[in-house]
Amino acid sequence: MGENQSLLHQEKWRVIDQSNPNPQFHALQSFAIDDTLCQSVGSGCSPAVARTWVHPRTVVLGIQDTKLPGLRDGLDFLEENKVEWIVRNSGGLAVLLDEEVLNISLIFPDTEKGIDINRGYDTMWKLIRLMFEDFNCRIEAREIVGSYCPGSYDLSINGKKFAGISQRRIRKGVAVQVYLCVNGSGQERAELVREFYERARFRESQRVVFPEVRPEVMASLSELLGTELTIQQTMLRLLKVLKSVSDEIYTSQLLGDELDLYLVHYERMIERNKRVFT
Repeated sequence: MGENQSLLHQEKWRVIDQSNPNPQFHALQSFAIDDTLCQSVGSGCSPAVARTWVHPRTVVLGIQDTKLPGLRDGLDFLEENKVEWIVRNSGGLAVLLDEEVLNISLIFPDTEKGIDINRGYDTMWKLIRLMFEDFNCRIEAREIVGSYCPGSYDLSINGKKFAGISQRRIRKGVAVQVYLCVNGSGQERAELVREFYERARFRESQRVVFPEVRPEVMASLSELLGTELTIQQTMLRLLKVLKSVSDEIYTSQLLGDELDLYLVHYERMIERNKRVFT
């Protein structure tokens, strides 16, 4: 068993599926849920978790995006276009979620030595490769210049990015999160993020370098693989891989103490978002 693969091989995978679109399910809740699960997994109260989540059109800003010189103008543009926005609690820059973007969070206990940050990223990269291995395509992990939220673990096929990975650590738990553009137009999503940055006057930023978004370098998996994929089909691919790498997978929701923890983390997310303009 390869070192990078080993984190996928868990005795048990607890699956929390929140991939059915629900207008009442807000992106703030998702980040609070992942922090809750980090704590629960990190303290040994839960086995490793794979959580899937989908939200209506929402721009998820990184903390650095709050330093944009014309942030209010950028947010006004989103609101005019009926796009929600939130500030997340992990690193990176703005990404766009919608009902054809599947988010997957893998939540592990940190080990005694600590899980090397690249090992978390490599595990998610491995999972996505296994999910789509029947397409016989090469999924690369490298920065795609011109994409939104660029990073060294952008996932791409033929130089076009369809996914980005981020990571968060809290209380001995590690959450590795990927947004997977399953269907729809990657270019249209990138156009919207590009326009947000234009309105927010990203070029005038003194402190943070923001990306010059080039929509042509982004695409959805359906576009890249030449086949119409749905969120539910992608879910089945995920479950099939998890079954192949563990002794047991079972579905669940937040339970017991996790519900109380969740309220604490959700309150923190709300406070963080209130502070954007203070």
